[in-house]
Amino acid sequence: MKQEQFLNVLDRDEAERRFRAALDLRPLEAEEIALSAALARVLARDVVAPVDVPSFDRSNVDGFAVRAEDTFGASEDRPRMLRSTGEMLTPGIAARLQVRAGEGTPIATGAMLPRGANAVVMVEHTDQDGDTITVNRPVTPGANISYAGTDIGRGETVLRRGDLLTSRETGVLAAIGVARVGVVRRPKVAILSTGNELIAPGQPMHPGLVYDSNATILADAVRETGCEPIILGIVKDDLVQLRAVVQQALAFDFVLLSGGTSKGEGDLSYRVVAELDPPGVVAHGVALKPGKPLCLAATRVERRIVPVVILPGFPTSAIFTFHEFVAPVLRLFAGRSFDPAAMVSARLPMRVNSERGRTEYLLVGLIQSDEELAAYPMGKGSGSVTTFSRADGFVIIPRQQEYVEAGARVEVHPLGQGLTPADLVVIGSHCVGLDFLLGQLQARGLRSKFLAVGSTAGLEAVRRGECDLAGIHLLDERSNVYNQPFLTGEMTLVPGYRRMQGLVFRPDDARFASRTLADVLAAALADAECVLVNRNRGSGTRILIDRLLNGARPAGYSTEVRSHNAVVAAVAQGRADWGVAIETVAKDLGLGFFPIQEEQYDFIIPKSRRDRPAVLAFRELLGEETVQARLRQMGFLTTSPT
Repeated sequence: MKQEQFLNVLDRDEAERRFRAALDLRPLEAEEIALSAALARVLARDVVAPVDVPSFDRSNVDGFAVRAEDTFGASEDRPRMLRSTGEMLTPGIAARLQVRAGEGTPIATGAMLPRGANAVVMVEHTDQDGDTITVNRPVTPGANISYAGTDIGRGETVLRRGDLLTSRETGVLAAIGVARVGVVRRPKVAILSTGNELIAPGQPMHPGLVYDSNATILADAVRETGCEPIILGIVKDDLVQLRAVVQQALAFDFVLLSGGTSKGEGDLSYRVVAELDPPGVVAHGVALKPGKPLCLAATRVERRIVPVVILPGFPTSAIFTFHEFVAPVLRLFAGRSFDPAAMVSARLPMRVNSERGRTEYLLVGLIQSDEELAAYPMGKGSGSVTTFSRADGFVIIPRQQEYVEAGARVEVHPLGQGLTPADLVVIGSHCVGLDFLLGQLQARGLRSKFLAVGSTAGLEAVRRGECDLAGIHLLDERSNVYNQPFLTGEMTLVPGYRRMQGLVFRPDDARFASRTLADVLAAALADAECVLVNRNRGSGTRILIDRLLNGARPAGYSTEVRSHNAVVAAVAQGRADWGVAIETVAKDLGLGFFPIQEEQYDFIIPKSRRDRPAVLAFRELLGEETVQARLRQMGFLTTSPT
């Protein structure tokens, strides 16, 4: 297959400069809408109050409207006596009678102040007997009154163009009687997914197909910028159909495509976009990681310029390039100011390598250690959907930097509107039993954050005080004991449960029909076409695998995955023929299972954190009989915690 190359890969800043230079970045035109629909919209023009607020002098309390000087000197021992005017003032009623010297008018909160009165004495400080009002405490002029226009004065500019309307601003508009308001027209963004492999969520899955998550991710990201997504669906790799749908999309304010931006034979999106009228393609290939295939373009449609952007097909690449290049432009179109979240400083606990020549965005999870924030890399897979959703922020590694050393301080750009600290931070080895336990805590109102980095890294996180607990299953080869030999004086072990590790394979694979582990392993190693799916270095399962192989390096040894679920998926789909995983996960997919070793999966807690409420709640949860019973149903052998 012929493969063109990106001959003019641009620096990130140069690509952005060219893209913006081709666009009209002013907010879209104004439209008039009902106040009831104005929430989260942006004002297109200043709002000047047509009335005073309040529009009359009003009482702030229940009591009597009086002339303040008539109350001077009043006390419990020597009260002042006033005559009632005989009028009762309630909200919405205009006063008919004037308050004269020595008089008072009963008045309710919010009612209009009568002429002649300049204060309201609270009902608690008075007594009334017929037409006689006894005042037991004096008031000063203006007491308990809001004068007309003291909140908002007629002719005052109360809101300005570009203000984002929240409930506070819509309340102001209602208070000055505005029923319709001029706002920036909400930009409409056409979203189009391309690729023969894509299917919509809800359709039956078959090997080789992929659910289209980009359309959903991008649509909601568009909404977050104040714009309206128009989802045009999935277009297969058909040039004629793609041209037609792109032409349909150009009726909107912005066109977003995902997929088909590389330069392979089947990548058609960039070919269609290259055919558009000028300005045309301004950048195709940007020195980013992830996101290199990004294509930025614009075209004239009648009197307007429509931006057209082809995002990479992989979800993480798509969402990063969206937030870097598309979202700022959409905010400008929608009239929204850009208010970037403040960066936070953190320490990188492990070395990270980077590719020289490409600006890299490294997703990280932020963990508060005993002394400072630590930024844990969340993986670099541009195809990962969950990595982006679970990350707290990202670190930018400059294009000329080849690595970031362990322990280096980095600046983290937060994702979203702020970081909400978790009640319980868990770092270490993944297990479906742990997933169940954390789900039970969540149901009880305790939020957790879990980073799957393997047993060894989890143990190190405990040592550095970066987590509340770590799930580990490390076997000490000298004592043949799990976990306990690795503890230091600042750690406490909470017994978890036992689980069976074993060799997993497809039941119809005749190479695994032998009855002993030695024969099964020998058969797998003897066949060069029998492919292993390995586990990540530092995990307890990887240590077990290396011990089992005793120096052998079968086909697939270098293919590392980070969970038991990924192991069984690779075997079930035929991408690998065997691997090592726990029995619970293997049985869920109907795989064959040959037991290797029963292991202990425990929880390690820093002694400095063992009395934290969330840690105590976790330990109590683990000891509940109903929870133990559920773990046994899942295939685990439980041990009561100490």
